[in-house]
Parts: sequence; C-alpha cells; structure tokens
Amino acid sequence: MADYKTVGISTHDTIYEKKSEFISYISHAKTETDAVAFLNSIRKKHYDATHHCFAYIIKDEKIERQSDDGEPQKTAGMPILEVLRHSGLEDTIIVVVRYFGGTLLGTGGLVRAYTQAAQAAIASADILEYNLCIDLTINIEYSLYDKLMNVYNNYGAKILDTQFTDKVTIKARMISGTEEELVKEIELITKGYKPEISDEIYDIF
Repeated sequence: MADYKTVGISTHDTIYEKKSEFISYISHAKTETDAVAFLNSIRKKHYDATHHCFAYIIKDEKIERQSDDGEPQKTAGMPILEVLRHSGLEDTIIVVVRYFGGTLLGTGGLVRAYTQAAQAAIASADILEYNLCIDLTINIEYSLYDKLMNVYNNYGAKILDTQFTDKVTIKARMISGTEEELVKEIELITKGYKPEISDEIYDIF
C-alpha cells in the first residue's frame, strides 16, 4: 500500500440531480494557500453558481477543512470530506459547484448528490501513489559495473544517475526498508564498500 496518495493535474466531472447541476473539481494542493487559490479560481469561473462547496486535506500542515457554502449544515462539505478521507488522498481539494435546478432535494438528497459528485471527481482524477524511498550512491571501479547493475536490477532498484569519470558513480532509488539485503550484496561485490544512503524522500515507485 502506498504511503502517500494524491492527484496529478486538475480534472472535473458533472452529475445531475432533479435538474440541479453539480460540477465537481479536484486538484493537487500541497499547502492551504494552494487550496484556497484553487477554490478562488473555481469561484471566479463559476461566479453565477448557487453554491461552491468544498473540502481539502493537507498532509504536512495537518489541515482538514470543509464548507457547506450556504447549503444546510453537514449536507455538502462534510460528505465531500468523508469521500476524501475514505479515498486516502492527501494534499487534495475537491470543489463541488451547484447550479440550482428549481427542485429542493432535501437533506438526504443533498448528502447523496454531493457524495456522488465528490466520488465522480476522484474517478476522473489521475491518482499518484508515492512511497517513502531512499537513494543509494556508490563510487566503483569499471570492472564492477556490470555486476552491480545486475544486482540493482534483481532488487528492483531504480537507477537515477550514472557518471563515468575515472570511476563509475551510480545513484539508485528504492523503497525505504527494503535496502538491507541489497547493501549486503553491494558490500560483497565491492569487498566491503557501503553505498551512501540518503534521507527518506517520497517518490512514485
């Protein structure tokens, strides 16, 4: 299971409920400032809409926000937030724009509509799954290059950079916590040299 899931480029979808139109937008937002900027852009685009309801979850800032924007309490923002929570997505905002169609939906109808709109937004999104990774960097003799590349391949490491000077410097990335056996093999091949291991970083892997 990925350590961290978010969305890529902004996307949107539309559902209809008793002539009301619900347009749902989803976007990546690394900070609350990003989320507010995206929300304001949607408000500007749909300045004539009846409601602009939203929810977002920001990972590093440990923030969750939601708003019913004039709909009855807990019928819009909270359902959107619950869909976000259930999806496991972070650093993500969903904005659902409603154009009132003339027919009241009632509390249950509104919860259902906003839930479905948020689900539709997620279904349209490009989901990015990140894992905590580490980078291993080592400087070796040319004679060891082929052997080491085979070892990296066997352990599923991703080669990030290779520099050929008087020796070969290889930088590889793999999921954090899976490197122990690989490091042992590297030490065996190089007769005791250990790769330099970086701090953990999130990456698609």
